Amino acid sequence: MDINIKKKLRHVPSSPGIYIFKDYQKRAIYVGKAKNLRNRLRSHFRKSPSLDARKTRMVKEIRDFEYVVTKNELEALILEANFIKKVKPRYNIILRDDKNYPCLRLTINEEWPRLEVVRRLKKDGSLYFGPYVPARTMQEMLKFIRRNFPIRLFRHNLEKPFRPCVQYQMKRCLAPCSESLRKPSDRDRYRETVDEVRSFIQGERKGLLSVLKKRMQWFSDQMNFEEAAKIRDRLKVLEKAWEAQRVIAPELGDMDVIGLYRKNREATVFMLFIRNGMVVGQKDFFLKKLEDVEDKEMVLSFIEQFYSKEIPLPPKIIIPVKAELTIQKEWLSRRRGQVVKFIYPERGLKAKALKMAGDNAFYSFSKYKGERIDETLLKIKSLLNLGMVPERIGAIDVSNISGSEAVGALVIYEAGNFIKDDYRLFKIKTVKGINDFAMIGEVVGRYMQKISDNKSRLPQLILVDGGKGQLLSAQRAVKPFNLPVEIAAIAKAGDGVGSVRSAIRGELDRIYLPGEKEPVYLEPFKASTHLLQKIRDEVHRLAVNYHKKLRSRRTLESPLEKIKGIGKTRRLLLLKHFGGIDAIRKASLDEIASLKGMNRKVAGDLKKLL
Repeated sequence: MDINIKKKLRHVPSSPGIYIFKDYQKRAIYVGKAKNLRNRLRSHFRKSPSLDARKTRMVKEIRDFEYVVTKNELEALILEANFIKKVKPRYNIILRDDKNYPCLRLTINEEWPRLEVVRRLKKDGSLYFGPYVPARTMQEMLKFIRRNFPIRLFRHNLEKPFRPCVQYQMKRCLAPCSESLRKPSDRDRYRETVDEVRSFIQGERKGLLSVLKKRMQWFSDQMNFEEAAKIRDRLKVLEKAWEAQRVIAPELGDMDVIGLYRKNREATVFMLFIRNGMVVGQKDFFLKKLEDVEDKEMVLSFIEQFYSKEIPLPPKIIIPVKAELTIQKEWLSRRRGQVVKFIYPERGLKAKALKMAGDNAFYSFSKYKGERIDETLLKIKSLLNLGMVPERIGAIDVSNISGSEAVGALVIYEAGNFIKDDYRLFKIKTVKGINDFAMIGEVVGRYMQKISDNKSRLPQLILVDGGKGQLLSAQRAVKPFNLPVEIAAIAKAGDGVGSVRSAIRGELDRIYLPGEKEPVYLEPFKASTHLLQKIRDEVHRLAVNYHKKLRSRRTLESPLEKIKGIGKTRRLLLLKHFGGIDAIRKASLDEIASLKGMNRKVAGDLKKLL
């Protein structure tokens, strides 16, 4: 041991704190924390057979050390995490992800609350939801809220009232910015909307549906059938939106689940963010150069670095090792303002959730290492009784509203990835009106026609989104081509489950197979289930987005665009002033011509064409 280090060790206090080991270039190579700095530091330099190869090598490189005394272990833990994040010492486990994840903030502490995306949490009385990783789920949720809940989404100072914007005219905001819309009744209605938004984000289905149904009944009793119809329409939209949300188990409530897969000196940690029984986010981390680091030490280091981020904390964190994390529990409980528990489950739903996270950690590891995932595909082959391992899986879905702008989409999954170059989009050509079965048949038939010229790209399995009807239609479409492809239909939980026996399993997704009367129920915590749902969700997303794109393009084709002399500026002027095409149609020639930027000739052409 270096003489200078021996001298310094004599003066180290028996206090809690952190210590920093440095090499000959004065670079920090390791940061640790201790309840008793003197005892911990001396243990590092004491020759002992219990020291693993990694720590033995580290001690040989130490030329100096520093320490910082803290009031207690908790303060030492926080300081250690900050130091590791800042200097990234070579012998510490480094989480190379210093971003704060996006969350939603509902500012219920304000008179007129708003909803916004934030990456930092404040103790301001607001409600925070998330984290949403990746952020696509959150963006889709925001779009839905913007369309269906008239709450303000923009940060404006409301102390000075101003004129409502176009969002109010589109009935997407109750416009608290306007002084004339701040009556007590307006405030009550706005607060009701805020409560609805909170319930929707938190997935409180029964509560929100119950409130809306009661309100619809009240309006109906008051003979206000217009308002009752609006709530009825909103109920339909909400129920459809919730179909797309993947509920694992409502009993799980709010929790983070840490999955772990390790192979030699490398490992993957997979995080599942579960809120109200639904997966709202997921994130994987690839860790290298672990050498002799034990799983417990690795998980402990991960927890301290990951939760130093600013994210909403759940009451439960499921961990993959058995460990007493007393200081970490105190640290996170203080941050949350309520108790946070670390749980290592050995049975029940929590254990299944942990297994699901562990399975995903394995798949993420295979992805990072470029290894092909065979185990899950073998399970799918066995589960669906397929003739071959489905190494290449296609999925097909359709999207339309009352038969309008009907489209279809196909995605391909192979070797652990979605093959974007093989995605296909279809405009439905032969089907008129609402007939999802026939639409599925058309898309399957057209795809088989195209792929028959390139059989090397043929999937071994094609999944269609739906039930028995969609399956039969797809079978009929495939039959004329006589190609070696198997067909199955995947139905969401609750769709068409009517019998008493099926009702017990009504919350499970299921697969319909050719020639089988009963479906195969997908257990929610299986890796094969997760993969099949992932493929189904991807094709559903692609089909819906394509349908929305065509629908919005059609919607934006305003009759005003066809009138000579009316460009973008005049079009916006007319819509802003009159509120819509019907109002323009009813307006007089003089009223239109009197608008700033208009003249009598253009107004005449407008009236004539409308």
